[in-house]
Amino acid sequence: MTPGINCAKKAKVAFKVHEYQHDASSQSYGLEAAEKLNIPSKRVFKTLVAKLDGATLVVAVVPVDSMLSMKSLAKACAGKKAEMADKLEVQRSTGYVLGGVSPLGQKKALKTVIDESASQFSTIYVSAGRRGLEIELSAADLQSLTRASFFSICQA
Repeated sequence: MTPGINCAKKAKVAFKVHEYQHDASSQSYGLEAAEKLNIPSKRVFKTLVAKLDGATLVVAVVPVDSMLSMKSLAKACAGKKAEMADKLEVQRSTGYVLGGVSPLGQKKALKTVIDESASQFSTIYVSAGRRGLEIELSAADLQSLTRASFFSICQA
């Protein structure tokens, strides 16, 4: 079990775990998950960590087939500017390796923003904390577990 799965178990929310054989040569972990699990890419969400105003780490959860809008993320977090966080900082803060960063069970709870498109699905898929492992749960449960807000944070 990963910290992400343990977080969902402890909270007693409904979830399913989906495992697939990760291909190390894959260019996109999220798109690989959608393809191997045979689900629409709009229902698979990637977890990105950004730095707000050069100081604070924040988490953005967006569909794997979309690009994060740094401007929208900064606005959602009441900041001026957002940029992708350094990978070592991400790993140190979350406890996860890149490609396996889950919004759940992170070492340090970070402000989280989920793209509002997640609310249109009964369930969504996010990393369970390891490459090749996804957790399926409702967007509302993900919001509750991460104390996240919904905001339009994808590039148009």
